[in-house]
Amino acid sequence: MIAFRDYDLLPTLQAALVEKGFVIPTEIQERVLPVLLAGRSVVGVAETGSGKTLSYALPMLHMLKGLELEGQRVTVDRQPRAAVIVPTRELGEQVSKVFKSLTHTTRLRVRTVLGGTTMEIAKRNVAGQFEVLVATPGRLAQLLDRGLVLLLDVRILVFDEADQMLDQGFLPVAERIVADCPAQRQMGLFSATVSPQVQKLMTRLFSGAEVIRTKGSHHVVPSLTTENREVPDGRRFPLLERLLVNRVEGGTLIFVNTRAQCDQLAEELETNGHPCAVYRGEMDKVERRKNLKAFRNGETALLVSTDLASRGLDLEHVGRVINYHLPQQMENYIHRVGRTARAGRAGLVINFVTQRDHLLVDRLGSVSPRQPRDGCDRGAR
Repeated sequence: MIAFRDYDLLPTLQAALVEKGFVIPTEIQERVLPVLLAGRSVVGVAETGSGKTLSYALPMLHMLKGLELEGQRVTVDRQPRAAVIVPTRELGEQVSKVFKSLTHTTRLRVRTVLGGTTMEIAKRNVAGQFEVLVATPGRLAQLLDRGLVLLLDVRILVFDEADQMLDQGFLPVAERIVADCPAQRQMGLFSATVSPQVQKLMTRLFSGAEVIRTKGSHHVVPSLTTENREVPDGRRFPLLERLLVNRVEGGTLIFVNTRAQCDQLAEELETNGHPCAVYRGEMDKVERRKNLKAFRNGETALLVSTDLASRGLDLEHVGRVINYHLPQQMENYIHRVGRTARAGRAGLVINFVTQRDHLLVDRLGSVSPRQPRDGCDRGAR
């Protein structure tokens, strides 16, 4: 079995891994690290919670520190040598945190320019000299338009959680970011699923990259237990109350499909003595961040959300996911259940199933590692 110590990483990075207790790489890390360390571009497709961030952060920091040790220090303001493009501010902060946990010995500088912050903060963050930039695409495009940051010295460019970024307007922005980088830059793309939009990005910008798909990509992780509960007479809330009697370590993330359903369920929970927090689009960003922090810190045991919370958020330990309303797309389902059973931990998913959900539920056996125990459970358990 290969260990992190077997890779030709700088001693400072090896020391950081030992300090954090990282010994054995995950599958995506084991397969991606040699490719990036060899200077080649890569597309990595792996299930959520599999450790994709570390798989590109380590080679990136190894290369950047190596350049510095060779006497090639960063000497120009506002010109990073590496850039990571992320879909949301929350994910950007998480990625930055991973990098900074590895840079206290290398002394490499990580800056963020993220949507949801003011332009003044973004301008301050890219002032001076630094090595790594973590950015959301829209905010980075604004800074490039104003000449406030330059990508002329970027040696490696990574798109993380690409399947969450690919709305209709993203591909031109991605192409613009790539065009602003040197022609010989190294590139990485990481995603939990390969939607048609991700495939288009791979075809347009990653034609020469090595594609790595883990055995668990497009599947839920083996440490996840799935239960399917039939909703009697369409009455979801009494079923939910019976489940909430059993609290779980790490809290419960409850998914619905629309903002209206989110607000309605949250009101019903509060009215019936179940304190909860809401995380959805079109709400005050400060409030949304406050609610997420309360759930992450254990101050709130229940978080009610739309699919906004299904992708990218690294909630370290969610004990249970409840699909109060099942999504229509399998891709969204995989992202939702990926919020629990992360990094090898156990996790529980409970799906509320009505007649119209059976088409999706019948497909769950193809992505779930455990089969139903009886005729009531139509998906995997």
